[in-house]
Amino acid sequence: MSNKSLGRRRDFRSLFDELDGVALWTASEPGEFEYVSDGFEDIWGLSPDEIEDDIEKLIETIHPDDRERVRANIEESTRELRDTEYEGRVVRPDGSVRWTLNRQVMLRDEAGNVSEIVGISADITDQKRREQELELLNRIVRHDIRNDMAVALGWAEMLDDHVDDKGREYLQKILASGEHVVELTEVAREYVETVVSDETLTVEPVSLRSVLETELSLREESFPDAEFVLEEVPPDVAVAANSMLSSVFRNLLNNAVQHNDADTPQIDVSFEVRDNEVDVRIADNGPGIPADHKDTVFGKGERGLGSPGTGIGLYLADTLVTEYGGEIWVEDNEPTGAVFVVQLPLAE
Repeated sequence: MSNKSLGRRRDFRSLFDELDGVALWTASEPGEFEYVSDGFEDIWGLSPDEIEDDIEKLIETIHPDDRERVRANIEESTRELRDTEYEGRVVRPDGSVRWTLNRQVMLRDEAGNVSEIVGISADITDQKRREQELELLNRIVRHDIRNDMAVALGWAEMLDDHVDDKGREYLQKILASGEHVVELTEVAREYVETVVSDETLTVEPVSLRSVLETELSLREESFPDAEFVLEEVPPDVAVAANSMLSSVFRNLLNNAVQHNDADTPQIDVSFEVRDNEVDVRIADNGPGIPADHKDTVFGKGERGLGSPGTGIGLYLADTLVTEYGGEIWVEDNEPTGAVFVVQLPLAE
């Protein structure tokens, strides 16, 4: 190996030695470590010297429930000389458990023969913890809260014949708030299934007119005191999306009414079709959105629900539109209010 190649290899290894929560090892022969990065100790709680050339000692650190599966992945990869990726849990000497995402990559020479095996492990413990917490939250929200609200709404509806006109006004407010809570449980389910899913989003042609007409009809039923105005018939075009496109417009239309302080919320929906894309504009007559909140309202920047000003519905809408290959942004409406613009690619 040339001095230049050796220098590059040293630089490469030095880079990995500086990374927290990432371990790298190389082997010229299966089961024999040539190099183990310092990041190994961050994950395993063992120094690289402690495993030396003993892959069995490394296997022993794997959680008992994962050990045979991990061993099978390693053996199959080295036997068939192919790249592989798998998750597993590591049990540290103090008994704590860390989740790792592991890859084995075959480096080949000019003749196509495997010259070296590179293993990379990344600590994904925090990610796994968040996924588990979200799954638990999803079950609580959808089952416990949703069921309790359904019971409360049922009892509230039975009061309709027992209140006077003044009391009926407050009863309707209670029912509207309860229905909003039920709706939020559905948005939470969609968020968990979409945002934290490991599956690649499948995009297919979807009728924009059908989705919009359905959602507008449902919103008119949900918000009888609001006025929804279609400036024209929705264009009869197919966009690149999936069945979740209805969630995008449902959340934007809901947002335009629920955060509106006008006596009669008015929502104007218009369109512009170009060669490769279509813009859907949802304008309201509410208080508008300050300039410094126009990005954070979607959770952009920090890219998450922790971003200031964001709601789960808008974050979900932004995530879905981005996955479709489109864009979403907010503009000022005149004389007051906000305009949410959804730009979607036309299906090929």
